[in-house]
Amino acid sequence: MRIVLLGAPGSGKGTQGKLMASKYHVPQISTGDLLRAAVKAGTPLGLQAKAAMDAGRLVSDDIVLGMIRERLKETDTKDGFILDGFPRNLPQARALDEMLTKLGKPLDMALLIDIDLDILMQRITGRRTCESCGQMYNIYTSPPKLEDRCDKCGGNLRHRADDNEETISNRLRVYEHQTAPLIEYYRSQGRLNTVQGVGEIKDIFNAIVRVIDRVAAAQGEKKAAKAAPAKKKPVDKKAVSKKKASAKKKVTSKKTATPKKTAKKKSAAKTVTKKKTASKKKTVAKKKPPAKKAPSAKKKATPQKKVASKKKTTPKKKAVAAKKAARKKPVSKKKPVAAKKKTTSKKKVAVKKKAAQKKTTVKKTVAKKTASKKAAAKNTRKKASSKK
Repeated sequence: MRIVLLGAPGSGKGTQGKLMASKYHVPQISTGDLLRAAVKAGTPLGLQAKAAMDAGRLVSDDIVLGMIRERLKETDTKDGFILDGFPRNLPQARALDEMLTKLGKPLDMALLIDIDLDILMQRITGRRTCESCGQMYNIYTSPPKLEDRCDKCGGNLRHRADDNEETISNRLRVYEHQTAPLIEYYRSQGRLNTVQGVGEIKDIFNAIVRVIDRVAAAQGEKKAAKAAPAKKKPVDKKAVSKKKASAKKKVTSKKTATPKKTAKKKSAAKTVTKKKTASKKKTVAKKKPPAKKAPSAKKKATPQKKVASKKKTTPKKKAVAAKKAARKKPVSKKKPVAAKKKTTSKKKVAVKKKAAQKKTTVKKTVAKKTASKKAAAKNTRKKASSKK
């Protein structure tokens, strides 16, 4: 787990951070410890940090970021880490997020240890720290067995110079202005978890463990869901059986229909089909035009009779038309036409015969002339030959 501890000075971040590191086997990275080590070593960054801490001010971002960057590159931070006292402002938080994304180690959660400021004054003024192992005590809430001696290693307990009321009041004002906005920053990311910092150290630690385990379980489920293929939804056997039963009931109800009902349905269907066929026949009869009768020979002979046949609508008219037809004499126009046709055909035949006779006579005369010419030519040839 990669965790950032948030809280005002004296809220118990250092104590809870050590307990968390020992339980989850990850390093606790305390900016305070790093800065004190740098001050003790007398490095340039340590001297700058000492001046800021003595004045009750926060150390500059450049100094802190440089030290944290080098620490996070070490191998013991692969499985996680606990950052105590960093970040302390929004620029540091944003720089930390960028740094961790580049390293492939994004934060899992931000843990806030919330406590009242009046209680903080009592905690900070009574705080004591072992110079050898770094174990922390409080003469008011968790005092050591021996005054100024560590219970674990027997080292000297030190009262920090900045743990006085003036310095603490300045640090709390700085926290309210600069560090408190980090709570909203991590809440907007959905990473903030809060634990009350009042009570025994063990009780506070148990509450922290519950929060960490819950977050770790949720993240493990998300990773498993991403890695594993999507599971099918469980089939509701009861709903399936109900559907099958309803389908069977419908089928049986159709099969067990009474014969009367089926007969009625069949008769109704027959009547419908009969009506449809009758209506179709009517429409066909309407659409078909009346058949035309072939014209008779009599009607072709006389156009006057055609007019008379068209006017036959009533019996009276029929009688009048019959009387008129009886008075008039029948006109025979076709006979002379036929005779003319016969005469014309005979004339044509005669003309053709004459033409053929002329052709034959012409041919004969031509043949006679050619024969006479040939005979004359032969005679002239014979005479000429005889003279020679």
